[in-house]
Amino acid sequence: MNRKLTTIYWKSEKFYLGKILEYPEIMTQGETVEELIENLKDAYKIMIYEDVPKSFQTRDIYV
Repeated sequence: MNRKLTTIYWKSEKFYLGKILEYPEIMTQGETVEELIENLKDAYKIMIYEDVPKSFQTRDIYV
């Protein structure tokens, strides 16, 4: 599966931090930009392909 996604990233004191704009809940870090991109790909695959039981529920929360 090849899907084009947009990442935004920046350098903190120790790591590069980044997220996928289409899925802002996916955020991770890496010591290099290359490691960050691989970590973002892994996080995306886990989120998309992780099994969710058919009896799942949702609830809105306020923070």
